[in-house]
Amino acid sequence: MKNRGVILFAHGSRDPLWRLPMEAVAAQVAATEPQVQVACAFLELTQPDLPSAAAQLVAQGAQQLTVVPMFLGVGRHVREDLPLLMADLRQQHPGVDIVLQAAVGENPQLVALLAKIALEPSA
Repeated sequence: MKNRGVILFAHGSRDPLWRLPMEAVAAQVAATEPQVQVACAFLELTQPDLPSAAAQLVAQGAQQLTVVPMFLGVGRHVREDLPLLMADLRQQHPGVDIVLQAAVGENPQLVALLAKIALEPSA
């Protein structure tokens, strides 16, 4: 089995607290599958960017990378910017199998979970 890395890719923000939920997801991935390397990456305003996160995981031995767009909506960044970034990643790392998942907002499991959370009684 190939050494696998997962990159949680989000927009980014100037607010340093904004990244905490992303890091919590990364920690959960690492706790669930300790053999999988995980990193967060950001489109703008926050570091590391996607190329840096990918290079770090490849340098640590990842032979397969899965990029998970942590976007609820599929806007211009996911439709236009991300495919260009993915093409660049594949060019920079030709020996690495790089997979792009659908944005998390398109996952029926997440949609169902968000609906369940929305229906919970107020505290």
